[in-house]
Amino acid sequence: MCVENTPPPSSRLTRRGVLAGAAALAGTTAALAASAPGASALAPTRASSPGTAPRGGDLVIDGGTLLDPETGEVTEDAVVVILDGVVRAAGKRKDVDVPAGVTVLDAHGQWVLPGLVDSHIHLNTATEAARTLALGATTVRSGSTNFYQDIAVRELSRQAPGRAPRMRASGVFVSPDLGDTILADPDLTPIARLKDGVRSTEALRRVVEVNLARGADTIKTRVNPRAGLAEQDPLEQVYSREQLATIVATARRGGKDVLCHSYSAKGIQDAVMAGVKSIEHGAFITEESLHEMRRRGTYFTPTMVAIGGMIGDPNPVLDERGRTYLPKLKAAAKRAHELGVGLVSGTDSSGGSVEPIGAEIEMMHSAGLSALDAIRTATTNAARLLGFEGKVGRLARGYAGDAILLSGSPLDDISVLKKPARVVRTGIAV
Repeated sequence: MCVENTPPPSSRLTRRGVLAGAAALAGTTAALAASAPGASALAPTRASSPGTAPRGGDLVIDGGTLLDPETGEVTEDAVVVILDGVVRAAGKRKDVDVPAGVTVLDAHGQWVLPGLVDSHIHLNTATEAARTLALGATTVRSGSTNFYQDIAVRELSRQAPGRAPRMRASGVFVSPDLGDTILADPDLTPIARLKDGVRSTEALRRVVEVNLARGADTIKTRVNPRAGLAEQDPLEQVYSREQLATIVATARRGGKDVLCHSYSAKGIQDAVMAGVKSIEHGAFITEESLHEMRRRGTYFTPTMVAIGGMIGDPNPVLDERGRTYLPKLKAAAKRAHELGVGLVSGTDSSGGSVEPIGAEIEMMHSAGLSALDAIRTATTNAARLLGFEGKVGRLARGYAGDAILLSGSPLDDISVLKKPARVVRTGIAV
């Protein structure tokens, strides 16, 4: 049996059917209702775009110490002017014209940084999205959800930016066994006829194409099982290089890239050679793979907070994995940085628990990166990976008006990134 003669996925389902169900699961319908000034704001809409999303806020952040992650420049007594959600000016007070009548956020005694980027997170609900935002991540990349909830959260972030971070959504996981995710979309159900699940060329293409039809911004796949499930072997290889290449090629035809969940040395090397854009987790990454990643421009998201979170687990298998994998990941992150591999921070938060992206930055610092370079993994580096270069990762003219205010200097005490004093999203104080 195969799926190659099944009609292509219907784009008509994207917003009215699948997305409506995803929005209900994610709780975004209620969130939008709470933020809407009237019933007309809840009329059915197509996918938002930057040109149709609501305008951002107007805000002046006054008197803080401004850090530019790109240059490392520190500006004391700085002013940031945000109009319509976009930075219009940022710098020394004497060099900035402050418009009259705009709300002022007093930042005296605080450090001001651009909003942070979590490059690997699983946001299933509006509550999780709000929590992520409050912890300083104003932009995120989804590591997949079971029923397209991330695409619904992305729409929430566009319509009500003060309630959710800006998002790159990946839809559903391209994995050999979809489980109940096969119920996420009528166009996935033909795969139920396949004895081997999502392994044939036709099935692999099908799941990618359905994701693309539903509006996914990127595609998530795996080469190994999960480390966080004791009954699974995270070093077993579930997709070959050829299968991964099929996923990458199908995604590229739709103008998208691929992130790959991986642990084993061979699996990582196969994923890199297949052309994935980023390696996620990657505990047993080799020197050979790191050199190839630098050559190809492949990024590395080690998710050390999530891996370290297994340490102390009541299950001895998970505890041992955490104790074994975390030191390897720290060494790999340091080596990747030394080689010039694009290194980015991601918490891999899921299951209703949201970790602050500042904790992963702190892990990067403990792995041997300078405080500034660690901050870059969740600002400028991450912006390049997500395709937001020139839009997020800095507070400079033309960038999104996303900011965090900190109680002290992150260059002296990086732990302050875990508890922002204030968060601003597109000029809206959260």
